[in-house]
Amino acid sequence: MFKAAVLTLALATPAAAAPCGSDFTDFLAAMQAEAIAAGTPPDAAAAFFADARQDPKVLKADRSQGVFRKTFLDFSQSLISKRRLATARAKSDELDAVFTRAEAEYGTSRGILLAFWAFETDFGQVQGEFTTRDALLTLAHDCRRPEIFQPQVLAAAQLHALNEFALDTTGAWAGEIGMVQMLPKDILERGVDGDGDGLVTLKTSPADAILSGARMLQHHGWRAGEPWLTEVTLPQGFDWSLTGLDTEKPTEAWAALGVTPREGALPKNLPASVLLPQGRNGPAFLVYPNYRVLFEWNKSFIYVTTAAYFATRIEGAPPYAAGNPDPALGPDEMTALQEKLKRLGHDVGQIDGILGAGTRTAVQREQIRLGLPADGWPNRALLDAL
Repeated sequence: MFKAAVLTLALATPAAAAPCGSDFTDFLAAMQAEAIAAGTPPDAAAAFFADARQDPKVLKADRSQGVFRKTFLDFSQSLISKRRLATARAKSDELDAVFTRAEAEYGTSRGILLAFWAFETDFGQVQGEFTTRDALLTLAHDCRRPEIFQPQVLAAAQLHALNEFALDTTGAWAGEIGMVQMLPKDILERGVDGDGDGLVTLKTSPADAILSGARMLQHHGWRAGEPWLTEVTLPQGFDWSLTGLDTEKPTEAWAALGVTPREGALPKNLPASVLLPQGRNGPAFLVYPNYRVLFEWNKSFIYVTTAAYFATRIEGAPPYAAGNPDPALGPDEMTALQEKLKRLGHDVGQIDGILGAGTRTAVQREQIRLGLPADGWPNRALLDAL
């Protein structure tokens, strides 16, 4: 059974009484008042906030996520190995009953759950060494994203009151906990007691972690029985401007344009987009509604696409055709490109040298305007043309 809401959940609105960037002691007092107002018993709230401290290592990690500057090929080849693939398949067999239950109750594919379990913590082996309470409070106090992390602090306080969050709990720098790295609010609202011990313990119980992850994906719109990604081959003369997540057509329409799967058959009557993670000379995929759901787990385009691809490998798909993509821009070149795109009026999000979805869309629009192959992959020719 999944966790019942034992305490009052008043977490929908971000905390308003705890201004970011204020004196940290005052901030803690304001957050403690918010936690009590949200239903945490006063004694539990006092215990939760006692002796809390800021962690400068958390802010350093938040400011330096250089791993996502890797290309899809580099990132996927660094995360996917024969050992990890073999372990995923062994875990699938070992915990077959749990994955079967996840599929039956939440419609979530075991391949996806195994892929995230592998990437997030190497199947529970590396869950993070940051003290979760202090990490969350540090990020909630920081003025970059308080609206995200202050509700997570309130959720962690309520989990503490339920005896499901020890104050020495450790996890990732951004506050995720357990084998599949879920944030406290997701655990509180969608955690599942998979092993029947009366608690939701994602750090030590594979059943709890797997079923909680499955339920979270279902909540965000996962569609049972549908694929998420298929590797495809594109025909000569394909219109590259049709690629990217902004263009969606039924699978039958893509088939009529000559898009063919490398293996098997395309699903019938599903909306799909052609995805070129490294442009027209690299791998090509069709992605479906379930692929888009994965961004609720992780916002990184490269991470999500790699996890989606790995999930297909776990379930039997062959290795991708890597092709020979144009060389990637370096970090300084990518930053310069983003600055140019912003000056041209495009919304590329944060200028960070990372090729995210917003930058890809802007790149494709400029490629169309300049008469370049509009595959969304930034190269030196585009940078020079701008």
